[in-house]
Amino acid sequence: MVKVVVAGAAGGIGQPLSLLLKLNPLVTELALYDVVNSVGVAADLSHIPTPAQITGFLPNTGAGGPSSADEQGQGAVNAMKGADLVVIPAGVPRKPGMTRDDLFNINAGICTTLAQAIAQAAPKAFVLVISNPVNSTVPIFAEVFKKQGTFDPKRLFGVTTLDCLRASTFVASVVGKPTEASKYVVPVVGGHAGYTILPLLSQSQPAIPQEILDDKEKREALTKRIQFGGDEVVEAKAGAGSATLSMAQAGAEFASKVLRAAFGGETGIVAPSYVNLEADAETAKTIRGEIGKDLEYFSVNVELGKSGIAKLNAIGKIDQVEAELLKKAVADLEPSIAKGVSFKAPPPKL
Repeated sequence: MVKVVVAGAAGGIGQPLSLLLKLNPLVTELALYDVVNSVGVAADLSHIPTPAQITGFLPNTGAGGPSSADEQGQGAVNAMKGADLVVIPAGVPRKPGMTRDDLFNINAGICTTLAQAIAQAAPKAFVLVISNPVNSTVPIFAEVFKKQGTFDPKRLFGVTTLDCLRASTFVASVVGKPTEASKYVVPVVGGHAGYTILPLLSQSQPAIPQEILDDKEKREALTKRIQFGGDEVVEAKAGAGSATLSMAQAGAEFASKVLRAAFGGETGIVAPSYVNLEADAETAKTIRGEIGKDLEYFSVNVELGKSGIAKLNAIGKIDQVEAELLKKAVADLEPSIAKGVSFKAPPPKL
């Protein structure tokens, strides 16, 4: 029996993400939590004949689901009870002209509330954070868990998969093989916003032709498109949303890998994630040496196992262009981490 919770299930990411998780054969119980509409989303998805039994929770929903009440507003806690994995797309979406940091004060409060509910009701759950800005919200979850005595760095993940999906798609397009995008694997390290996103084009498999890597203009354009792909979608939707469908696919893909490693008995599964480097203290020393800074959080390829993070992979060999971009990524990432670690504001009532 595997219970998965989606917190923020009625939103633009939450709904398609919930659909994709309902289709996952490893999921046997799916709890959908949101401040509005989650019960309706659950009712809709419940008609799909898959193993996952689905329940919607609102802030005042009791432990028995929609037919029960909790006057103390403990719906989030009730949704989390017994969860094996929690995916969190909760929060307000980006609008045109908004950066991920503009979202911080609103989403930070929401994340604090959800982290408290997880610490109380599902302290051993794998926690997958989608809520932006991920560079800051993952540290917020960690700080709440530390205060509650439930922090395990091996079980906390910032979902950066979308950066890799974009890298695969855009690289395939640049090399003239757009229909083969799924074959391209490009490691993306650093963080999950703007210049903190560092696609390691020199490590692409299959390899990107050297003439493209040596073409300064082409390479800069490709790197920037991967870093700011989210802006492309925000502008194209003209104020009607951000990257919701592709993010839902990215979140479901990463969740599936965590589930397969933890509950499906698969080994050797590697995926990128923004993590607390203490999840693998030995490799953390190597990574900190590579980046030249004693950062607490960084996105790298992670080998997944039964307990979450089995091993972190070092960055490895990079070229001179990437070495310069790494300096910029680290410089931008450091204050974002500090912002999350130091967040103390009272959360909004959910």
